[in-house]
Amino acid sequence: MVLTPRLDQRQTQALVMTPQLQQAIKLLQLNNLELAEFVEQELESNPLLEREESEAAEVSDEAVAEADAADADGVGLEVEALESIDLDQSIGAEIPEDRTLDAEVDNVYTNDSGADLGAAANNGEEFRDSFALGPVSGAAGAGGGGYDGDLPGMEETLSQEVSLRDHLMDQLSCDLDDPVDRVIGIHLMDLLDDAGYLVADLAEVADTLGTTPRRVASTLARLQDFDPPGIFARNLKECLALQLQDRDRYDPAMQAFVENLELLAKRDLAALERVCGVDAEDIADMADEIRTLDPKPALKFETWVAQPIVPDVMMRPQSGGGWLVELNNETLPRILVNNHYYARIAKEANAKADRRYITEQFQAANWLVKTLHQRATTILKVASELVRQQEAFFSRGVQHLKPLVLRDIADVIEMHESTVSRVTSNKYMATPRGIYELKYFFTTAIGSTLGGDAHSAESVRHRIKSLIDEEPAKKVLSDDKIVDILRAEGIDIARRTVAKYREALGIRSSIQRRREKAALR
Repeated sequence: MVLTPRLDQRQTQALVMTPQLQQAIKLLQLNNLELAEFVEQELESNPLLEREESEAAEVSDEAVAEADAADADGVGLEVEALESIDLDQSIGAEIPEDRTLDAEVDNVYTNDSGADLGAAANNGEEFRDSFALGPVSGAAGAGGGGYDGDLPGMEETLSQEVSLRDHLMDQLSCDLDDPVDRVIGIHLMDLLDDAGYLVADLAEVADTLGTTPRRVASTLARLQDFDPPGIFARNLKECLALQLQDRDRYDPAMQAFVENLELLAKRDLAALERVCGVDAEDIADMADEIRTLDPKPALKFETWVAQPIVPDVMMRPQSGGGWLVELNNETLPRILVNNHYYARIAKEANAKADRRYITEQFQAANWLVKTLHQRATTILKVASELVRQQEAFFSRGVQHLKPLVLRDIADVIEMHESTVSRVTSNKYMATPRGIYELKYFFTTAIGSTLGGDAHSAESVRHRIKSLIDEEPAKKVLSDDKIVDILRAEGIDIARRTVAKYREALGIRSSIQRRREKAALR
């Protein structure tokens, strides 16, 4: 056999991760609020996109078809998924796809063989996002309210809560006279975490500021006298010690108590009595005083605004039975492609670079509209199948949550598992039982000792918590006893699995629970 070079022609298929396809995958992972941010950025950068302000706007198949052939049309295409699925009539049935979309867009999430883009992305196809999400800056509102243009408006004279930094700066300017100490103090102030703890090594601080560790430690000792008590502590024990010193209650017995807090956590009161050299009554008094201290002294200066979860999918029961699943249209962006503006400026553009720019922006706008429509359809498919397969949970509670994996959904809707994973990531569904992340409904299976259906891990965790909550104080359930109870109920589970689920729920061991309940009696 002679090895010689030769030329051959071969025909192969390869999936090329174009920037448009990368964008489509990224949009599938975003929730509605993140999607709105991205669309705002596109509205700012693409002159052919505009926001639809009408409240009654709807997406029709004809509009999507017009966008597919929009080179000469003058009709804007709107994107908003208002379609819903009547699960009472056709739950589990596929949503008709918009066949007017071109093959490239239709294959963003699924193709004829059932394997979608997610398969390629998870099989070694590496790519980088072609865009970055960032905060959307709003236009500044006009001030006003004053009688004189030079005077502040009424809204600018309202009281404002004092921040922790302002509170500490006021004390620093009064208590530290030396400029070097002030510089060290400000630097240490910048190293405080949200709870008020100092998260830095003093030697590194000294090296950064070009001073000695002794000077930094001396300044820190003065800063630890600041209000609130416990600020600038380096750990929990030091934080509690500083607060006790402020109350003049840090005697040798209390010092030993603070240094052995782990014994209090274990409810080992006998060992605490030996370490502190006091009796049980004194230990109880010291424990009560420790509970009055603030382990996170900085939090009282922060104003936390609770951010409610905005669901991406809504479901509700119907009067005649069954469930209705629909997208949350209130948070979906509504955009149009301004074809009239495109046709006008395309005629007026003479330079080649201008014509190329206009064409690129027009293609990008049409692609975004089609991708948003396909994203909405895909999310609705996945959510509807989730509701169908977990119908027992919505009807009868968490005890009836069935085991479910991504493949169970992917096989029914004929998509790849990675696509289902992207759809269910960081998205929530509002149900009659509350708001749940879509990932919540996927749980591993635990076998049955009675030969019936398997049990979901989430329902087993719920059962373990119920057993421990109902246990009597004089008969605390051990992990082995919980295993016996669950196996009697038909749940085939090992002791180590019970211990893992109990720890994940933040529940102490039977020994610790017994000590805690004995201390409360």
